[in-house]
Amino acid sequence: MAKEPRPPVTEQGLLIERQRELHALDAAFKELRHATDGVPRARRRGLLAFTGSAGLGKTALIRAARSRAAAHGFTVLSGRGGEKEQGLAFRVVRQLVQPPLAKMDGAQLRSFLGSWYDIVAAALGLEAHGPVPVPDPTGVREGLDWVMTRLTVKKAPVVLLLDDLHWADTESLNWLSSFAQRVEDLPLLIVFAYRPDELPPEAEELRTLVGRHGGRPHALDPLTADGVARIVRHEVGEEAEDRFCKECWSATGGSPFEAVELAFELGERRLRGTEGDLPAMRELAAAVKGPGLIERLEGLDTATVRFAHIAAVLGSPFSPQLAATIAVLGDEAVAEATQQLRAARILADGHGPGGELEFVHPLIATTIYRSIRSAFRVGLHNAAAEALLAAGYGPTAAARHLLEVPCEGNPVAVACLREAASEYLRAGATEAARRLLTRTLQEPPLPEDRAAILHELACSTFLIEPTATVRYLRQALAEPDVDPDLRASIVFRLTQALAHTDQLAEAVTVAAEEARQATNPRVKLRMQADHFVWSMVRTDDPDSPSRSRTLTRLAEQLPGRRLEERYILGLRAWDAVKRGEPRQTALTYAERALRGGMSWTDENRGFEVPVSVALVFMYGDQPRRAEELFNKGIEECAAKGWRGSHLAFGQTLAGYIRYRRGCLAEADDRVREGLRIADKVEGAVPAQWFAVGILIKTLLARGRIAEARALADEHHFGEMTPNAVIYPDPRTVYAELLLAEGRHAEAAVLLSKVGEWLDQRAWRNPAWCPWQLRLASALAPTAPDEAVDHAQDAVKRARDFGAASTIGQALHTLAEVTGGPAALDLYAEAVEHLEQSPSSYELARALVGHGASLSRNGRLQEAADRLYQGLEGAVHCGAEALAARAREELSAAGLRPLPLRYVQADTLTAQERRTAELTVQGQPVAVVAKELRLTEQGVRHLLSSVYRKIGTDATGLALCLESVPHPRS
Repeated sequence: MAKEPRPPVTEQGLLIERQRELHALDAAFKELRHATDGVPRARRRGLLAFTGSAGLGKTALIRAARSRAAAHGFTVLSGRGGEKEQGLAFRVVRQLVQPPLAKMDGAQLRSFLGSWYDIVAAALGLEAHGPVPVPDPTGVREGLDWVMTRLTVKKAPVVLLLDDLHWADTESLNWLSSFAQRVEDLPLLIVFAYRPDELPPEAEELRTLVGRHGGRPHALDPLTADGVARIVRHEVGEEAEDRFCKECWSATGGSPFEAVELAFELGERRLRGTEGDLPAMRELAAAVKGPGLIERLEGLDTATVRFAHIAAVLGSPFSPQLAATIAVLGDEAVAEATQQLRAARILADGHGPGGELEFVHPLIATTIYRSIRSAFRVGLHNAAAEALLAAGYGPTAAARHLLEVPCEGNPVAVACLREAASEYLRAGATEAARRLLTRTLQEPPLPEDRAAILHELACSTFLIEPTATVRYLRQALAEPDVDPDLRASIVFRLTQALAHTDQLAEAVTVAAEEARQATNPRVKLRMQADHFVWSMVRTDDPDSPSRSRTLTRLAEQLPGRRLEERYILGLRAWDAVKRGEPRQTALTYAERALRGGMSWTDENRGFEVPVSVALVFMYGDQPRRAEELFNKGIEECAAKGWRGSHLAFGQTLAGYIRYRRGCLAEADDRVREGLRIADKVEGAVPAQWFAVGILIKTLLARGRIAEARALADEHHFGEMTPNAVIYPDPRTVYAELLLAEGRHAEAAVLLSKVGEWLDQRAWRNPAWCPWQLRLASALAPTAPDEAVDHAQDAVKRARDFGAASTIGQALHTLAEVTGGPAALDLYAEAVEHLEQSPSSYELARALVGHGASLSRNGRLQEAADRLYQGLEGAVHCGAEALAARAREELSAAGLRPLPLRYVQADTLTAQERRTAELTVQGQPVAVVAKELRLTEQGVRHLLSSVYRKIGTDATGLALCLESVPHPRS
């Protein structure tokens, strides 16, 4: 009968020479306790890390953290990396989150996860109902952020314990690195342990974060000779001789794991620690390590050895029932094997709820796994895959083992790997899906399935390696007899990948060739739409006017009943805007395109056309209709978990609509949010260009020239020209920055090049690109006649388009470059048009310009009316510099600014008032955030609340604060 195992020294509450680490734990727990009592305190440590090589006691410290956290009454959630489980996506995340979620029934779970359910269900290993969306990795990470945040708030204070982080799966590490940045804002402490030399690149950001949360990781040192002596004497008695103990220290190298295991064996052998026991001690010390451990294992019976091998293949923790199935062992044999392995200190009870077992230490599992003969190990992996599928563990659990099996052309393996890859894609684990699909092709699959698998593989690599996507899709197209619908999807994804890798000309060529070859009318029309999309995006399109004529003829023939037809109509509307055709023509085509619906999240069509259609309404002076479409599209992206580049574009361009309406503070917030998202998403460079350009325009409108310059320099804006069409046009935006800095000559040169480029394409609408207006302003000081000519031509083009906002802006510029009494009627007409438009900022500009011109021509009473109106409009738009100019003009004319029509409020909290005061002083958001111990986003939310309460923006804040009573506490 096997002996019952005794608990090891470390499990009896004795942690030798780890007082420093235990003190750090206690201090962190104390800070966590105080963080939940509502009293503001200094910045706390939200992350605590222990590092060291194998066997130095990291796991023992994590166990100590568990018991101490439980003693404090904290909620403990724990996870652990596994050497053989790194390929299982979100494995560690599931270990953390599944236990508390498992206590909820279906209805409670749905209620708890809310709209995030379908986005994170696959990542959390939950069963989804109905069609499951394929989210992007960014959306999944944000969903997991939300889940963990809600769990933390519900079960606060919470301690996350993460052992063997160096073996955590990539997806869990990516999420953890992102989530850990918000730990200061939550009643949460994250404690993790890892081997520093084995930490993968995905965890580097996490290692860096530790330095910002209380210092460097705590590196564990080997035990001293005295420390090993304490462990040995704890087991064999205080009479153990000094020399014997020192030899034990030398034999173990001060490794706590080896010292504890050796001491345990010494106690089992009833050695007393004398000089005569040294030979036996050395033999036992060797048995603790690799070869000796295997000898000890092989001394057990055959069934027990087989059970241990299967356990090592399954990974820790494992189900004894599953291991028994693979080993073909009955209940009694399993019980006997388990008892023997426990007594030999190889296995221990797991911490999970299902009676799972685990190895006493990862080193033991690794040693046993590597001792299995390679051919036999392959067979065990194959048997494990079959058993897991039969037991209902699912394809992802089985696929991990199939990766260890040689390729045999097995259709069952192909189906399993492919289904597992599909699950990973639904979970947002693109890298894991790629591994499995690559292996699927090596199996190999049946020839008729090869094109579809290559397409799936290309989809998995699109966000992580678009160049690989191009390669896989070209291979898919080369396969014989590809289904027409699949071929159309392959071509679309190929053109999209080519565009993302800056090969727009090739994207156009591929789409044109497919359109020429297609025999199915519906497929042919779709290929034509793709061809037009990438031609319009391409900056060096050699025949844009001819392509526009072809698009016009094609659109005239289409009723718009099918989606392919509606995409053509949408492209026709967008082309009409850029060419400057009558506004009503563009709007009519846009409305026809929208009849029957147009999704932002159609994976096989892209969102470029729906976005362009929505923007037709913005340029056509119907911004609220554009916002309605954008809000619907953004909601669609968010619901599907597309929170990467799609959402970045959505937020950014929604901010552009707010800018054109004159809501500058709101535009600033939305575009910054779009830029924040774009910065987080790999490969979202186009989204960054859109965001930076729109944000520079917004900052210039607010008079923040230095901030605009800093933003441009940070992103090298103006130093390079993208090959894709970006709007607002980056070179024109950069020229506006140069004009604001007084660098007129440089701006003129740049704008002339923009004009040549646009005229070659016959894109003549100043609403889409106001290059002529900016060029007129640049030339006015040195070539006034040429400036007037450009402005007059811009006015004509604006009238051809017919949008009141565009006509008003063009007339305003013409008035500015004309000057003198002749400009007064032009200003008046500009104001008249802008009053009929939704462009409140441009109206405020025109009013101030008109008032200034009237003042200089001696018509002070009329000037005062215009300047007062312009001042109030500027303040409510958030255009600080324009408001300042209006005040200067009033002062120069001997007029005193009237009180603005603010809705005064006495509802400011102390925090809101302090935020407002620091803003008035010109303090950057980062400085305000630091003083108030908030995030920068939190400061912006506070400011938005202040503006809503007072009824103004930053420009009028100082005036309002003077009359607002003392804040509430």
